[in-house]
Amino acid sequence: MNQSFFRSPLAGSITAALAVTLLGACASSTDEQARSTRVASTVPYASTYSAYPGQPTALVGATIFDGEGGRIDNGTVLFADGRIVGTVPAGLAIPAGYTRIDGTGKFVTPGVIDIHSHLGDYPTPSVDAHSDGNEATDPTTPEVWAEHSVWPQDPGFSRALANGGVTALQILPGSANLTGGRSVTLKNVPSRTVQGMKFPGAPYGMKMACGENPKRVYGGRGRAPSTRMGNFAVNRQMWLDAQEYADGDRKDRDLAKETLAGVLDGDILIHNHCYRADEMALVLDMAKEFGYKVTAFHHAVESYKIADLLREAGTCSAIWADWYGFKMEAYDGIPENAALVQNAGACVIIHSDDENGIQRLNQEAAKAQADGRRMGIDIPDEQVVSWFTLNAARAMGIADVTGSLRQGKMADLVLWNGNPLSVYSRPEKVWIDGAMMFDAMDPKRRPVSDFELGQPGEGDVK
Repeated sequence: MNQSFFRSPLAGSITAALAVTLLGACASSTDEQARSTRVASTVPYASTYSAYPGQPTALVGATIFDGEGGRIDNGTVLFADGRIVGTVPAGLAIPAGYTRIDGTGKFVTPGVIDIHSHLGDYPTPSVDAHSDGNEATDPTTPEVWAEHSVWPQDPGFSRALANGGVTALQILPGSANLTGGRSVTLKNVPSRTVQGMKFPGAPYGMKMACGENPKRVYGGRGRAPSTRMGNFAVNRQMWLDAQEYADGDRKDRDLAKETLAGVLDGDILIHNHCYRADEMALVLDMAKEFGYKVTAFHHAVESYKIADLLREAGTCSAIWADWYGFKMEAYDGIPENAALVQNAGACVIIHSDDENGIQRLNQEAAKAQADGRRMGIDIPDEQVVSWFTLNAARAMGIADVTGSLRQGKMADLVLWNGNPLSVYSRPEKVWIDGAMMFDAMDPKRRPVSDFELGQPGEGDVK
């Protein structure tokens, strides 16, 4: 944020500067609405998301981590009309019409973003009737879309909001298949339909998986792939067929090949479940062979071994802080993984893959930070915050509109009651597009899904 904009004598006052900013934001909002209307008329299952109402707000006196590596002590965050207006030092006059919230001793970050979630596709209660994340009928199923399994009433969404400050998340198919299908990015808001949660303008992702899972699932059925070389053979043939379709007239619709062609066209982002370093290196070579990009490797417990290759490829590592050893390909996972990858100049993201972990991504990032510090890699708090905010947004293709507190971005943010990298800190208030969606101090702002109404543990806010 260019703070001098608010102090410029040309602007006359902070109020004048805000007026200019808000006029621009209104125009931007109008343009987006028009664009969304055009998209909705041509794209199936288009987003119908509409922001909840908010009010101009000033968070005053907090420590601000802006998501881009910046820090302001005793600062002010201003947002209005669903957009970030600015981050400035405290002490400047607050414009008329703004609700002032005292953030003294507290911290502000962008909203938490989880790049790897299965909420809605594997909802709670975790019973067979709710198991809708893996179409485990063929090793390649690019034709399926995760959003068609999302149950908006999953109580996990509100837990992630209230306990973890999660404002956006990517729902992926499972990892039984080499190609699991399309992912969907959601705003973490209550809605009757998944379309009402779909993040407007977010690109689709496509889930792929390598290693043990596909060869175990399909080799156990006496069919290919049953080995890692079988994994690559099936994938390469899939891409050869996709290239032929992409180079043709595409007149005869094929749902699977439409998704694959979208990847080859650069419109759909690849998110690849992969653990071992040698296998990730092979996948990067396969991507070069067929002309697509791996946006992020997920889980990626051995990224530290090839951090230089990942940096050169511009591929992120979406990882746990310290999961390891639960199967052979996770045996070389180390808790210093994130720090080593960050230290090499590559992209780090902390993800959950779990309905409980998504409530503590801030704490997971803090663990990874501490493990790095113990080996002599000291990554400052303001940089670590990007692991669960801006870096996730970048890999999901939405960093131009969210993930940091830059002026003009969506007002997705969290007020924490302490340093978010402390185990003792919790979200106090959460805003999505400038609307307060959770307030720990107000029982009326604790979302409860229809499924939970009248049941024991309703809301489950500690």
